[in-house]
Amino acid sequence: MVAIMNEALELRIGNKVLEVGAGSGYHAATVAELIGSQGHVYTVELVPELVRIARSNLERAGYSDRVTLVEGDGSLGYPDRAPYDRIVVTAAAPKIPQPLVGQLRSGGILVIPVGGRLFPQELVRVRKDEKGQIERASLGGVAFVPLIGKEGFDS
Repeated sequence: MVAIMNEALELRIGNKVLEVGAGSGYHAATVAELIGSQGHVYTVELVPELVRIARSNLERAGYSDRVTLVEGDGSLGYPDRAPYDRIVVTAAAPKIPQPLVGQLRSGGILVIPVGGRLFPQELVRVRKDEKGQIERASLGGVAFVPLIGKEGFDS
């Protein structure tokens, strides 16, 4: 799934990427590798224990200079470093969170699972054009944990 999502993001060297849901840090590390040392990944994680695990894994793997890990409600994005060239969400939202669309640069791509807390869910790619209009495309059915937060599901 990580490879499918990364391919859908159409990552480029030098991209600034927001990841919502750091998990173990693995997905952020793969993105950092694909965007090179000129790019940067900001990843937001709600669960304190996962923040500790991801931070440790990213430091041990040598990515702490290219990945910034923030503890917080990722459903709201990370406006401090917006806009982003790409945004990837690793948990299913009931709808596409507008704060994330707002933090996406014109010409940017957002990849997010959207649907129910359990099923059905679909992987959605959102492209934001130069006028700020979005184009939505379904990339198929998926199964993800729910996105918890103000723009996601209740805990």
